[in-house]
Amino acid sequence: MKKKLLVIGFVWPEPKSSAAGSRMLQLVAQFQNQGYAVTFASAAKTSNNTFDLSSINVATQPILLNDSSFDVFIKDLNPDAVLFDRFMTEEQYGWRVAEQCSDALRLLDTEDFHGLRKAREVALKQNESVSISHLQNEITKREIASIYRCDLSLMISEAEIEILTKQFKIDRGLLYYLPFLLEPMQQKTINQLPTFEARQHFVTIGNFLHAPNYDAVLYLKKSIWPLIRKQLPKAELHIYGAYESQKVTQLNNKKEGFLIKGFAEDVNEVMQNAKVCLASLRFGAGLKGKLADAIENGTPCVMTTIAAEGLFGDLETNGFIEDQPEVFAEKAVLLYNATNIWKQKQQNGFNILKQRFNRLDFETEFAIHINGLSTNLKSHREQNFIGQLLMHQTMQSTKYMSKWIAAKNG
Repeated sequence: MKKKLLVIGFVWPEPKSSAAGSRMLQLVAQFQNQGYAVTFASAAKTSNNTFDLSSINVATQPILLNDSSFDVFIKDLNPDAVLFDRFMTEEQYGWRVAEQCSDALRLLDTEDFHGLRKAREVALKQNESVSISHLQNEITKREIASIYRCDLSLMISEAEIEILTKQFKIDRGLLYYLPFLLEPMQQKTINQLPTFEARQHFVTIGNFLHAPNYDAVLYLKKSIWPLIRKQLPKAELHIYGAYESQKVTQLNNKKEGFLIKGFAEDVNEVMQNAKVCLASLRFGAGLKGKLADAIENGTPCVMTTIAAEGLFGDLETNGFIEDQPEVFAEKAVLLYNATNIWKQKQQNGFNILKQRFNRLDFETEFAIHINGLSTNLKSHREQNFIGQLLMHQTMQSTKYMSKWIAAKNG
Protein backbone atom coordinates (compact mmCIF):
# COMPACT_ATOMS: atom_id res chain seq x y z
CA MET A 1 0.00 0.00 0.00
CA LYS A 2 1.33 3.45 -0.94
CA LYS A 3 2.42 5.89 1.73
CA LYS A 4 0.39 9.08 1.82
CA LEU A 5 1.58 12.69 1.93
CA LEU A 6 -0.75 15.60 2.59
CA VAL A 7 0.52 19.01 1.47
CA ILE A 8 -1.27 21.95 3.07
CA GLY A 9 -0.71 24.86 0.71
CA PHE A 10 -0.65 28.51 1.69
CA VAL A 11 -1.75 29.05 -1.93
CA TRP A 12 -2.40 26.74 -4.87
CA PRO A 13 0.85 26.34 -6.88
CA GLU A 14 1.45 28.84 -9.70
CA PRO A 15 4.83 27.89 -11.19
CA LYS A 16 4.51 30.52 -13.93
CA SER A 17 3.91 33.26 -11.35
CA SER A 18 6.45 32.58 -8.63
CA ALA A 19 9.50 30.58 -7.60
CA ALA A 20 7.44 29.27 -4.66
CA GLY A 21 5.08 27.56 -7.12
CA SER A 22 7.97 25.88 -8.94
CA ARG A 23 9.54 24.88 -5.63
CA MET A 24 6.34 23.19 -4.49
CA LEU A 25 6.11 21.09 -7.66
CA GLN A 26 9.75 20.05 -7.18
CA LEU A 27 8.93 18.85 -3.66
CA VAL A 28 5.83 16.98 -4.83
CA ALA A 29 7.99 15.16 -7.39
CA GLN A 30 10.48 14.22 -4.67
CA PHE A 31 7.81 12.55 -2.57
CA GLN A 32 6.20 10.84 -5.55
CA ASN A 33 9.63 9.41 -6.40
CA GLN A 34 9.74 8.06 -2.84
CA GLY A 35 6.46 6.22 -3.46
CA TYR A 36 4.04 8.62 -1.78
CA ALA A 37 0.53 9.25 -3.05
CA VAL A 38 0.15 13.03 -2.73
CA THR A 39 -2.93 15.06 -1.79
CA PHE A 40 -2.76 18.86 -1.95
CA ALA A 41 -5.16 20.88 0.20
CA SER A 42 -5.54 24.63 0.54
CA ALA A 43 -7.96 27.20 1.91
CA ALA A 44 -6.88 29.69 -0.76
CA LYS A 45 -8.82 30.50 -3.90
CA THR A 46 -7.63 29.25 -7.27
CA SER A 47 -6.77 31.61 -10.11
CA ASN A 48 -6.26 31.47 -13.88
CA ASN A 49 -2.59 30.75 -13.21
CA THR A 50 -3.19 27.81 -10.86
CA PHE A 51 -1.35 24.67 -11.95
CA ASP A 52 -3.48 21.63 -12.83
CA LEU A 53 -2.28 19.21 -10.14
CA SER A 54 -4.36 16.35 -11.56
CA SER A 55 -2.00 16.39 -14.56
CA ILE A 56 0.77 15.05 -12.27
CA ASN A 57 -1.51 12.62 -10.38
CA VAL A 58 -1.97 14.78 -7.29
CA ALA A 59 -5.38 14.72 -5.61
CA THR A 60 -6.77 18.10 -4.50
CA GLN A 61 -8.97 19.11 -1.59
CA PRO A 62 -10.32 22.58 -0.74
CA ILE A 63 -10.28 23.11 3.05
CA LEU A 64 -11.56 25.77 5.43
CA LEU A 65 -9.83 27.82 8.11
CA ASN A 66 -10.97 27.38 11.71
CA ASP A 67 -13.36 24.62 10.81
CA SER A 68 -13.64 21.13 12.28
CA SER A 69 -14.35 19.69 8.80
CA PHE A 70 -10.56 19.57 8.40
CA ASP A 71 -10.36 17.18 11.36
CA VAL A 72 -12.74 14.76 9.65
CA PHE A 73 -10.89 15.09 6.34
CA ILE A 74 -7.41 14.40 7.72
CA LYS A 75 -8.55 11.59 9.99
CA ASP A 76 -10.11 9.84 7.00
CA LEU A 77 -7.02 10.45 4.85
CA ASN A 78 -4.70 9.34 7.68
CA PRO A 79 -1.47 10.53 5.99
CA ASP A 80 1.97 9.17 6.85
CA ALA A 81 3.45 12.66 6.44
CA VAL A 82 2.14 16.22 6.28
CA LEU A 83 4.03 19.04 4.55
CA PHE A 84 3.14 22.58 5.61
CA ASP A 85 3.72 25.18 2.92
CA ARG A 86 5.19 28.10 4.94
CA PHE A 87 4.84 28.60 8.68
CA MET A 88 1.43 30.27 8.41
CA THR A 89 -0.24 26.99 7.43
CA GLU A 90 1.48 25.18 10.30
CA GLU A 91 0.08 27.78 12.70
CA GLN A 92 -3.43 27.18 11.37
CA TYR A 93 -3.42 23.42 10.97
CA GLY A 94 -0.43 22.01 12.88
CA TRP A 95 -2.34 21.41 16.12
CA ARG A 96 -5.19 19.74 14.23
CA VAL A 97 -2.71 17.43 12.46
CA ALA A 98 -1.03 16.58 15.79
CA GLU A 99 -4.41 15.89 17.41
CA GLN A 100 -5.91 13.74 14.64
CA CYS A 101 -2.78 12.04 13.24
CA SER A 102 -0.15 12.15 15.98
CA ASP A 103 2.12 9.62 14.24
CA ALA A 104 2.28 11.54 10.95
CA LEU A 105 5.65 13.08 10.16
CA ARG A 106 5.27 16.88 10.29
CA LEU A 107 7.40 18.73 7.74
CA LEU A 108 7.70 22.47 7.14
CA ASP A 109 8.80 23.96 3.84
CA THR A 110 9.87 27.45 4.88
CA GLU A 111 10.15 28.64 1.21
CA ASP A 112 12.43 31.31 2.62
CA PHE A 113 13.17 32.64 6.10
CA HIS A 114 10.31 35.16 6.38
CA GLY A 115 11.72 36.69 9.57
CA LEU A 116 14.98 37.48 7.77
CA ARG A 117 13.10 39.09 4.89
CA LYS A 118 11.14 41.24 7.36
CA ALA A 119 14.31 42.22 9.22
CA ARG A 120 15.93 43.40 6.00
CA GLU A 121 12.84 45.32 4.93
CA VAL A 122 12.67 47.18 8.26
CA ALA A 123 16.42 47.87 8.26
CA LEU A 124 16.20 49.26 4.70
CA LYS A 125 13.37 51.61 5.66
CA GLN A 126 15.37 52.78 8.69
CA ASN A 127 18.53 53.10 6.58
CA GLU A 128 20.39 50.77 8.95
CA SER A 129 22.41 47.58 8.70
CA VAL A 130 20.51 44.45 9.72
CA SER A 131 21.14 43.63 13.38
CA ILE A 132 19.99 40.98 15.83
CA SER A 133 17.30 43.41 17.05
CA HIS A 134 15.86 43.54 13.50
CA LEU A 135 16.00 39.74 13.29
CA GLN A 136 14.13 39.27 16.56
CA ASN A 137 10.84 40.46 15.07
CA GLU A 138 7.39 38.98 15.57
CA ILE A 139 7.50 37.02 12.30
CA THR A 140 10.82 35.42 13.28
CA LYS A 141 9.36 34.34 16.62
CA ARG A 142 6.29 32.81 14.97
CA GLU A 143 8.38 31.10 12.29
CA ILE A 144 10.92 29.62 14.70
CA ALA A 145 8.07 28.35 16.88
CA SER A 146 6.76 26.51 13.80
CA ILE A 147 10.22 25.08 13.10
CA TYR A 148 10.35 23.67 16.64
CA ARG A 149 6.83 22.23 16.43
CA CYS A 150 7.68 20.36 13.22
CA ASP A 151 9.86 17.27 12.93
CA LEU A 152 11.91 18.73 10.09
CA SER A 153 12.08 22.05 8.24
CA LEU A 154 13.25 22.20 4.64
CA MET A 155 15.61 25.11 4.05
CA ILE A 156 16.34 26.42 0.57
CA SER A 157 19.45 28.42 1.47
CA GLU A 158 22.63 27.53 3.38
CA ALA A 159 22.85 31.17 4.48
CA GLU A 160 19.54 30.84 6.33
CA ILE A 161 20.61 27.63 8.04
CA GLU A 162 23.68 29.45 9.32
CA ILE A 163 21.58 32.30 10.76
CA LEU A 164 19.13 29.92 12.42
CA THR A 165 21.83 27.73 13.98
CA LYS A 166 24.29 30.48 14.98
CA GLN A 167 22.03 33.40 15.90
CA PHE A 168 19.09 31.42 17.26
CA LYS A 169 20.87 28.20 18.34
CA ILE A 170 18.39 25.92 16.59
CA ASP A 171 19.41 22.25 16.59
CA ARG A 172 20.81 21.43 13.14
CA GLY A 173 18.89 18.15 13.27
CA LEU A 174 15.62 20.09 12.85
CA LEU A 175 16.77 21.65 9.56
CA TYR A 176 17.42 20.07 6.17
CA TYR A 177 19.10 21.79 3.21
CA LEU A 178 17.09 21.22 0.05
CA PRO A 179 17.65 23.97 -2.56
CA PHE A 180 16.19 24.33 -6.05
CA LEU A 181 16.05 20.85 -7.60
CA LEU A 182 16.71 21.44 -11.27
CA GLU A 183 17.13 19.16 -14.25
CA PRO A 184 20.72 18.68 -15.44
CA MET A 185 21.31 20.59 -18.69
CA GLN A 186 22.31 18.60 -21.74
CA GLN A 187 24.99 19.99 -24.05
CA LYS A 188 22.53 19.74 -26.92
CA THR A 189 20.16 22.12 -25.08
CA ILE A 190 23.00 24.53 -24.35
CA ASN A 191 24.04 24.55 -28.01
CA GLN A 192 20.51 25.52 -29.06
CA LEU A 193 20.37 28.63 -26.86
CA PRO A 194 20.44 31.99 -28.68
CA THR A 195 23.93 33.45 -29.03
CA PHE A 196 25.21 36.76 -27.66
CA GLU A 197 24.70 38.34 -31.07
CA ALA A 198 21.11 37.08 -31.37
CA ARG A 199 20.01 38.65 -28.08
CA GLN A 200 19.12 42.21 -27.15
CA HIS A 201 17.92 44.31 -24.24
CA PHE A 202 17.77 43.76 -20.49
CA VAL A 203 15.19 41.80 -18.51
CA THR A 204 13.93 41.54 -14.95
CA ILE A 205 11.10 39.36 -13.71
CA GLY A 206 9.18 38.76 -10.49
CA ASN A 207 5.69 38.46 -9.04
CA PHE A 208 4.55 42.03 -8.27
CA LEU A 209 2.57 40.90 -5.21
CA HIS A 210 5.93 40.13 -3.59
CA ALA A 211 7.08 43.36 -1.92
CA PRO A 212 10.84 42.88 -2.59
CA ASN A 213 10.14 42.61 -6.33
CA TYR A 214 8.15 45.83 -6.48
CA ASP A 215 10.84 47.65 -4.50
CA ALA A 216 13.49 46.28 -6.88
CA VAL A 217 11.62 47.67 -9.89
CA LEU A 218 11.34 51.10 -8.25
CA TYR A 219 15.06 50.98 -7.43
CA LEU A 220 15.86 50.18 -11.07
CA LYS A 221 13.61 52.98 -12.30
CA LYS A 222 15.02 55.69 -10.04
CA SER A 223 18.65 54.78 -9.42
CA ILE A 224 20.04 52.26 -11.92
CA TRP A 225 18.27 52.29 -15.28
CA PRO A 226 18.94 56.01 -16.02
CA LEU A 227 22.69 55.30 -15.64
CA ILE A 228 22.54 52.32 -18.00
CA ARG A 229 20.36 54.13 -20.51
CA LYS A 230 22.78 57.06 -20.58
CA GLN A 231 25.49 54.75 -21.94
CA LEU A 232 23.16 52.54 -24.01
CA PRO A 233 20.49 54.96 -25.35
CA LYS A 234 18.87 52.33 -27.59
CA ALA A 235 18.68 49.57 -24.96
CA GLU A 236 15.39 48.63 -23.29
CA LEU A 237 14.55 47.07 -19.95
CA HIS A 238 11.70 44.58 -20.18
CA ILE A 239 9.96 44.05 -16.85
CA TYR A 240 7.84 40.93 -16.44
CA GLY A 241 5.76 39.72 -13.52
CA ALA A 242 2.39 38.33 -12.51
CA TYR A 243 -0.26 40.45 -10.82
CA GLU A 244 0.77 43.89 -12.03
CA SER A 245 -1.28 46.65 -10.43
CA GLN A 246 -1.90 50.18 -11.59
CA LYS A 247 1.05 51.44 -9.54
CA VAL A 248 3.26 49.06 -11.53
CA THR A 249 1.68 49.78 -14.93
CA GLN A 250 2.18 53.54 -14.52
CA LEU A 251 5.96 53.00 -14.30
CA ASN A 252 5.95 52.10 -18.00
CA ASN A 253 7.85 54.70 -20.04
CA LYS A 254 8.55 53.98 -23.69
CA LYS A 255 10.70 57.09 -24.08
CA GLU A 256 13.03 55.85 -21.33
CA GLY A 257 13.01 52.28 -22.64
CA PHE A 258 11.49 51.18 -19.31
CA LEU A 259 8.78 48.75 -20.43
CA ILE A 260 6.30 46.96 -18.14
CA LYS A 261 5.47 43.74 -20.00
CA GLY A 262 3.30 42.03 -17.37
CA PHE A 263 2.77 38.29 -17.04
CA ALA A 264 5.29 36.08 -18.87
CA GLU A 265 3.58 33.11 -20.49
CA ASP A 266 6.95 31.51 -21.21
CA VAL A 267 9.78 32.56 -18.91
CA ASN A 268 12.32 30.59 -20.97
CA GLU A 269 11.52 32.53 -24.13
CA VAL A 270 11.69 35.84 -22.23
CA MET A 271 15.07 35.00 -20.72
CA GLN A 272 16.54 33.65 -23.96
CA ASN A 273 15.63 36.81 -25.86
CA ALA A 274 17.43 39.00 -23.32
CA LYS A 275 21.15 39.67 -23.22
CA VAL A 276 21.41 40.49 -19.49
CA CYS A 277 19.16 39.89 -16.48
CA LEU A 278 19.03 42.51 -13.70
CA ALA A 279 18.16 41.51 -10.12
CA SER A 280 18.23 44.64 -7.97
CA LEU A 281 16.64 43.28 -4.78
CA ARG A 282 17.33 45.35 -1.68
CA PHE A 283 15.62 43.01 0.78
CA GLY A 284 14.37 39.46 0.69
CA ALA A 285 15.44 35.95 1.60
CA GLY A 286 15.70 32.45 0.14
CA LEU A 287 16.90 31.65 -3.38
CA LYS A 288 15.74 33.80 -6.26
CA GLY A 289 13.82 31.97 -8.94
CA LYS A 290 14.50 34.70 -11.50
CA LEU A 291 18.24 33.99 -11.24
CA ALA A 292 17.74 30.24 -11.61
CA ASP A 293 15.63 30.93 -14.71
CA ALA A 294 18.36 33.19 -16.09
CA ILE A 295 21.08 30.60 -15.46
CA GLU A 296 19.05 27.82 -17.13
CA ASN A 297 18.56 30.01 -20.20
CA GLY A 298 22.16 31.15 -20.46
CA THR A 299 21.44 34.76 -19.50
CA PRO A 300 24.21 36.38 -17.39
CA CYS A 301 23.09 38.57 -14.49
CA VAL A 302 23.97 41.65 -12.53
CA MET A 303 22.57 41.29 -9.03
CA THR A 304 22.71 42.65 -5.52
CA THR A 305 24.24 40.70 -2.62
CA ILE A 306 20.76 39.83 -1.35
CA ALA A 307 19.68 38.57 -4.78
CA ALA A 308 22.79 36.39 -5.03
CA GLU A 309 22.60 34.96 -1.50
CA GLY A 310 22.78 31.18 -1.30
CA LEU A 311 23.23 30.65 -5.04
CA PHE A 312 26.90 30.29 -5.76
CA GLY A 313 28.71 28.71 -2.83
CA ASP A 314 32.43 28.83 -3.67
CA LEU A 315 31.83 28.90 -7.43
CA GLU A 316 32.31 31.79 -9.86
CA THR A 317 29.09 33.74 -10.44
CA ASN A 318 27.16 33.94 -13.70
CA GLY A 319 27.66 37.71 -13.72
CA PHE A 320 28.45 40.44 -11.21
CA ILE A 321 27.34 41.10 -7.62
CA GLU A 322 27.13 44.84 -6.91
CA ASP A 323 25.20 46.94 -4.40
CA GLN A 324 26.15 50.46 -5.46
CA PRO A 325 23.88 51.79 -8.27
CA GLU A 326 26.79 53.33 -10.22
CA VAL A 327 28.86 50.13 -10.18
CA PHE A 328 25.76 47.98 -10.80
CA ALA A 329 25.02 50.01 -13.95
CA GLU A 330 28.67 49.94 -15.04
CA LYS A 331 28.79 46.12 -14.83
CA ALA A 332 25.48 45.83 -16.65
CA VAL A 333 26.87 47.88 -19.56
CA LEU A 334 30.09 45.83 -19.54
CA LEU A 335 28.17 42.53 -19.75
CA TYR A 336 25.97 43.94 -22.49
CA ASN A 337 28.94 44.94 -24.66
CA ALA A 338 31.73 42.44 -23.97
CA THR A 339 31.21 39.16 -25.83
CA ASN A 340 34.03 37.24 -24.14
CA ILE A 341 33.05 38.23 -20.61
CA TRP A 342 29.40 37.45 -21.37
CA LYS A 343 30.26 33.96 -22.67
CA GLN A 344 32.45 33.20 -19.64
CA LYS A 345 29.71 34.28 -17.23
CA GLN A 346 27.19 32.17 -19.14
CA GLN A 347 29.46 29.13 -18.77
CA ASN A 348 29.81 29.85 -15.05
CA GLY A 349 26.03 29.59 -14.83
CA PHE A 350 25.99 26.13 -16.40
CA ASN A 351 28.67 25.03 -13.91
CA ILE A 352 26.53 26.31 -11.02
CA LEU A 353 23.52 24.32 -12.23
CA LYS A 354 25.57 21.16 -12.51
CA GLN A 355 27.41 21.43 -9.22
CA ARG A 356 24.83 23.05 -6.90
CA PHE A 357 21.26 22.42 -8.06
CA ASN A 358 21.22 19.13 -9.96
CA ARG A 359 18.20 17.34 -8.51
CA LEU A 360 19.91 13.94 -8.98
CA ASP A 361 22.48 14.93 -6.34
CA PHE A 362 19.79 15.38 -3.67
CA GLU A 363 17.08 12.79 -4.30
CA THR A 364 18.59 9.66 -2.75
CA GLU A 365 19.93 11.31 0.39
CA PHE A 366 16.64 13.13 0.98
CA ALA A 367 14.66 9.88 0.62
CA ILE A 368 16.97 8.13 3.11
CA HIS A 369 16.62 11.00 5.58
CA ILE A 370 12.82 11.07 5.40
CA ASN A 371 12.63 7.30 5.77
CA GLY A 372 14.99 7.33 8.76
CA LEU A 373 13.06 10.13 10.42
CA SER A 374 9.76 8.27 9.97
CA THR A 375 11.27 5.11 11.43
CA ASN A 376 12.75 6.86 14.48
CA LEU A 377 10.08 9.52 14.97
CA LYS A 378 9.47 8.82 18.67
CA SER A 379 13.12 9.25 19.69
CA HIS A 380 13.52 12.25 17.36
CA ARG A 381 10.62 14.01 19.09
CA GLU A 382 11.93 13.12 22.54
CA GLN A 383 15.12 15.03 21.71
CA ASN A 384 13.09 18.11 20.74
CA PHE A 385 11.62 19.08 24.11
CA ILE A 386 11.13 22.72 23.11
CA GLY A 387 8.99 21.46 20.24
CA GLN A 388 6.90 19.39 22.65
CA LEU A 389 6.55 22.38 24.94
CA LEU A 390 5.45 24.70 22.13
CA MET A 391 3.05 22.12 20.75
CA HIS A 392 1.50 21.73 24.20
CA GLN A 393 1.03 25.50 24.53
CA THR A 394 -0.20 25.84 20.94
CA MET A 395 -2.68 23.00 21.35
CA GLN A 396 -4.15 24.99 24.23
CA SER A 397 -4.11 28.56 22.90
CA THR A 398 -4.54 28.17 19.12
CA LYS A 399 -6.96 25.32 19.56
CA TYR A 400 -9.36 27.22 21.77
CA MET A 401 -9.06 30.44 19.76
CA SER A 402 -9.90 28.45 16.64
CA LYS A 403 -12.80 26.72 18.36
CA TRP A 404 -14.09 30.11 19.53
CA ILE A 405 -13.91 31.46 15.96
CA ALA A 406 -15.66 28.36 14.62
CA ALA A 407 -18.40 28.67 17.25
CA LYS A 408 -18.77 32.39 16.52
CA ASN A 409 -19.03 31.71 12.77
CA GLY A 410 -21.54 28.97 13.39
